[in-house]
Amino acid sequence: MKFEQFQLERNQSLFENEVDYNLSESGIHPLKISEILTLEEQNEILDIELSYGYTNGTPLLRRRIANMYGNDITTDNVLITSGSAEANFLAVMTQLERDDEIVYMIPNYLQIYHLARSFNMNVKTVPLREELGWQWDLDELKKNITSKTKMIVICNPNNPTGSIMSNEVMDEVITIANDLDCWLLSDEVYRGAELSGVECRSLAGATDKTIVNGGLSKAYSLPGLRIGWSVSSEEYINKAWSFHDFTVINVSYLSDWIASRILTEERRKKILNRTKEHLKHNSKLLFDWAKEITSISISRPEASAIAFAKINIPLDSEKFVFDLRDHYSVLLTAGKWHGLEGYVRIGYGTPSDYVLGGLARIKQYLISQ
Repeated sequence: MKFEQFQLERNQSLFENEVDYNLSESGIHPLKISEILTLEEQNEILDIELSYGYTNGTPLLRRRIANMYGNDITTDNVLITSGSAEANFLAVMTQLERDDEIVYMIPNYLQIYHLARSFNMNVKTVPLREELGWQWDLDELKKNITSKTKMIVICNPNNPTGSIMSNEVMDEVITIANDLDCWLLSDEVYRGAELSGVECRSLAGATDKTIVNGGLSKAYSLPGLRIGWSVSSEEYINKAWSFHDFTVINVSYLSDWIASRILTEERRKKILNRTKEHLKHNSKLLFDWAKEITSISISRPEASAIAFAKINIPLDSEKFVFDLRDHYSVLLTAGKWHGLEGYVRIGYGTPSDYVLGGLARIKQYLISQ
């Protein structure tokens, strides 16, 4: 079977450790174990037996995650996965067949787009409109929905724009999914990284066929744990769990143990408050810098550690990214890799001095054009 190349991930993997400034990263600078666990817990780790653990995630971790989504969600509605990427993979593999139609939001993190097309599924893209604050035009969305639509796929908060779906649009999406009795897949890995500090509305439990995927890689600054999850009906969770047995079987027991301890309400709030303060500070640096730049214009994100910048000079996004990488040692991601040409994504979740260093080189590059 031939898979489409995931251009964004391949380019990041090849070059993110080779450049002076990696501003392609979309999460918050990672935390250390010493910053999230007590000394007692750090010592306790040394005596943990590294067993397989629970294939669906420990009851404690599933209970912690269920508590994040309200009273109607129980441990039976949660499956622990190897990052949100596996959660997305399981949703496609368990619910869709060859020639099935999905409606897909762009720009986006194109994992599901490439995966579905590789399995000969029909992916209909519906663009977010910048003039609408990077929201779906509901009339445009409805025109792309048909009786053949098996799944509506969204990313909220959105990668790469950092926009948050409005209540009006979300309510209509829920109505459409209910009326059509199709699957609604919501990638919510950036939930918790809102610049306002107020967590946006989750779609968990919105319909009987809603799947919400999340993880600790972005807002929680813990990508190295590779902890993700799916929240859905008990029927879906059991089906995804059965497929999960053929993929990674279970996540690292050590990662599960750490995640179980830090996702108490108090610790979770502490981590997300750190995220909010870091994003508020660095976003100000980014937009102060952008005031002096005319060759690109940046949409102000509502969430996440990324901003989508429109290129106002005659360069396609890949040439922009490759020239900047090869001659100024700064890595960004190209709008083309998110499904929308004419833009680049700039990450600002790393330490402030690092971000400023990368931005200074981007400015040098733009002056040279």
